[in-house]
Amino acid sequence: MASSHGSPVPRASGGGRDGIYHKERDPSSRCRPVRSLPDVCPKEPTGEGRGLCEGPSVVAEHDRWTVYSSKVNLPAALNDPRLAKRESDFFTKTWGLDFAETDVMPSFYLPNITREHFSPYLQEMAQRERIHERCKTICPNKDDVDAIFMKPDFALDDPATFNTVLPWSHFNSAGGKSSSDVASSRLLQEKLSHYLDVVEVSIARQISLRSEAFFHAMSSQHELQDRLQETQRAVAVLRGRTAAMDRVMCQGPLRALRTALTRNNCVKLHNKLKLMAAVHQTQPTVQLLLSTSEFVGALELIATTKEVLQQELQGIHSFRHLGSQLCELEKLIDKMMVEDFSMYARSDLSRSLKDEPQVLEKERLESLVFGLLRQRKLDFLDIYSDEMIVAAKGIVTQCVVDSVSQIEEIDTEVVTKLADQMRLMTFPQWFELLQSVFSSFLLFLQKIKATLNVIRNVVLEVLDSNQKTRLLEQSTAAAVCSGAELAYLTHEGLFISDALNEAQQQQQAALAGGGATQDPSGGAGASRLQAAGSDSASGTTESSSSREQGFHTAGGWVLLLCRSGEDMMPTELELGRVANNIQELLCTASDVSHDRCVKVLMARAKDGSLERLSSAEFVCLSQAVEGFVRDTEELCCRRSVSLRGALQSQANRFVHRFHEERKTKLSLLLDNERWKQAEVPAEFQDLVNSIADGRITLPERKTPGPDDRKPSEFLLVDGQKYAVVGTVLLLIRIFLEYCQCVNDIPSITTDMLTRLSDLLKHFNSRSCQLVLGAGALQVVGLKTITTKNLALASRCLQLVVHYIPVIRAHFETKLQPKQYSVLRHFDHITKDYNDHIAEISAKLVAIMDSLFEKALSKYEVKAPMPSACFRNVCKQMSKMHEAIYELLPEEQTQMLFLRINASFKMHLKRQLARLGVVNDGGPQHGLVVVDVAFYTENVQALRSLERLDLNMAEIWEQKR
Repeated sequence: MASSHGSPVPRASGGGRDGIYHKERDPSSRCRPVRSLPDVCPKEPTGEGRGLCEGPSVVAEHDRWTVYSSKVNLPAALNDPRLAKRESDFFTKTWGLDFAETDVMPSFYLPNITREHFSPYLQEMAQRERIHERCKTICPNKDDVDAIFMKPDFALDDPATFNTVLPWSHFNSAGGKSSSDVASSRLLQEKLSHYLDVVEVSIARQISLRSEAFFHAMSSQHELQDRLQETQRAVAVLRGRTAAMDRVMCQGPLRALRTALTRNNCVKLHNKLKLMAAVHQTQPTVQLLLSTSEFVGALELIATTKEVLQQELQGIHSFRHLGSQLCELEKLIDKMMVEDFSMYARSDLSRSLKDEPQVLEKERLESLVFGLLRQRKLDFLDIYSDEMIVAAKGIVTQCVVDSVSQIEEIDTEVVTKLADQMRLMTFPQWFELLQSVFSSFLLFLQKIKATLNVIRNVVLEVLDSNQKTRLLEQSTAAAVCSGAELAYLTHEGLFISDALNEAQQQQQAALAGGGATQDPSGGAGASRLQAAGSDSASGTTESSSSREQGFHTAGGWVLLLCRSGEDMMPTELELGRVANNIQELLCTASDVSHDRCVKVLMARAKDGSLERLSSAEFVCLSQAVEGFVRDTEELCCRRSVSLRGALQSQANRFVHRFHEERKTKLSLLLDNERWKQAEVPAEFQDLVNSIADGRITLPERKTPGPDDRKPSEFLLVDGQKYAVVGTVLLLIRIFLEYCQCVNDIPSITTDMLTRLSDLLKHFNSRSCQLVLGAGALQVVGLKTITTKNLALASRCLQLVVHYIPVIRAHFETKLQPKQYSVLRHFDHITKDYNDHIAEISAKLVAIMDSLFEKALSKYEVKAPMPSACFRNVCKQMSKMHEAIYELLPEEQTQMLFLRINASFKMHLKRQLARLGVVNDGGPQHGLVVVDVAFYTENVQALRSLERLDLNMAEIWEQKR
């Protein structure tokens, strides 16, 4: 048993208490390096050669890290007895005093485990546990002996292990060795020796059987060693030759390459230092640019510096705070630009409107707009809008102050309010003020339009530049992609990445400036920053005017904007929205101007003074307002309604007062009209003649002279004579005044048409009440309504009916086609007038009818002839004819007497039938024939009735 007498197996130093061998772990994995908290546990000197951040020593096992090596641990922090005074601790300072006292909420995802959950398991295993305990008492444990052979430190040379394996205790008694024990021991030794001999014999036999293979292996081993020696010598020769080649051919070129690489690194370092120097000069350069209000240049320099800090100079400790400082400086520039734009808008809008250029400091405005667009401050138009509203208020105030200062009657110390001062002005003074306000606002809008045109041109130029840049990037990207593919196919180097890098450099060069080579130390941002630094260095000695010549142009600012970061520039949609807002701002300026003019108008109209204007004055006001509105619409290309609405409101009030005055006047004229024929002055005849010539206007009043024509008895209209009363003459002038107002103020056409219709209806109804209704008996004191009154009223109505189509045609020219429906009022009025005329004719016939009935009821057929009854009838017919002949035209007179004759025949026929007189040729028939002949002769003897066919044969009853 040679194997049992070998070298002893070392014991493990880390064995457990149970004697089982435990494998020793790797010292590096057994202890993790300790890292201190940076602000809570600062590094303290320990006097040892190791810091807290170093790992445990492999040699010094006694210096192992334990929990007691920690400077601060979580339990110590949480169990701090100074809980009330722990304001500056790490946990309470950040998370509050309640951090350590907060209860931990149980997890919602874990169930609450109780003893009942283990009851089924305990019941199942109780029987098995009882059986196991019973078996342990019955069967002893033999694992203690069997397990020793499985121990990793098993060694027979250990006396304890040997005594455990070989039970010599069976052979040794407590008191000493007996003869039987000694014999048993010898027998065991012999037995073991016999087993050893058997093993040795078996080994020898196996060796003898495999001796040939053994010796062959030995010879092969010697041959292998010889070949290894030859190989070793060949490798030594090869290594010597390789060393010579390295010394002669490689070290020199490698040294040259290393020197070139070092030189390139030095160049890059030098360029990096120059770039750092340029970055270091950023803040002074920005301050210099801001002192000359070059906001866009300062913003572009800040953006380029930030880009360089993020790319070429990332991680440099000395510039760790520069990025935040540049951001704060950029915010400051934003505020400065907004304030500067506000000051520019205020100074531009508050300056004098005359004798100054329309655009104030155009280059400054372009610079501000470019800067605001670059910073995406797209609400700068709101600032201009606010200042515009304030300036509009100031324009009205200044105009009122200037006008009031020229009027001595107004004491500004007593009357302080502008509205009260305006109401104290006469209409000519106030109208002059209003025209001054209109002219000032026109100049104001022209100035705003010129300023907004400059802003719009800047926005459109930036929009156009963005579109061109986008198209250039697309075309360049496509060209670079094709170039990359070509470089990939034609590159002769070993690495494809070199070809792709070359293509990428070409793309960057194309985007940076159209093929210019880049600085190897950095990208386009670095070169721009260095250029900006050099410009700023040289710019300290230059004047601001020379810099303005280089940058204060639209193209220069657009170039700066295009070179700045694309993420800061507004999109095309936003730029388009800004351009639309500019047009809306111009329209807003027009609306604001109109609103301020409305306030001027309303301040004057508060006490109703505008309603009391004469027609000429209101026409002047309307024309001035319409002219201002047209000018602003042409200037701003949009219709404004506020001023027109205010004028329309005042026009409605003016129309209402205008109509009420004339309606009242007409009512007073009718109430005092005695319905007698009036003389027609020459001016009314001229008025009618002008209407016939197509001039529906009021002629200018002529001063009376010595050669004035005398009034005429009748009014000649289209060759016809009209006997009229004085009220109708004034009515013609009144409706011409309505037509004149429509000519001067077209916006009130529909309202004026409605009021004129009401006036015509009022004249018709009131004249009917006074004449047909006999109201003139009580109003004027007439004794009776005569046939002459009725005929004169009828003729006046006919004159009005004659002019209704003329009025309708005139109003139709002032209406839109969609408003033609209101013309139906004239149709209704014409029908009402014709009905009234027909009623007057019927009234005349009724008068004669009652007279015939009364006279013929007493008629007797007896001599003398002609009878008194027929004489009386003929006398009344003559009076009727005399009353209406000169008032009514011949045709109407004939038609009226035909109707009267029909009434006479009806009553005569009825009376003859009552008397029993028939057409029999007897004496009574003869007497009646004489009376009828007398009647016919007298009627036909009247003027214009000579050819009247009376047809008296119908009065006779047929012979029975």
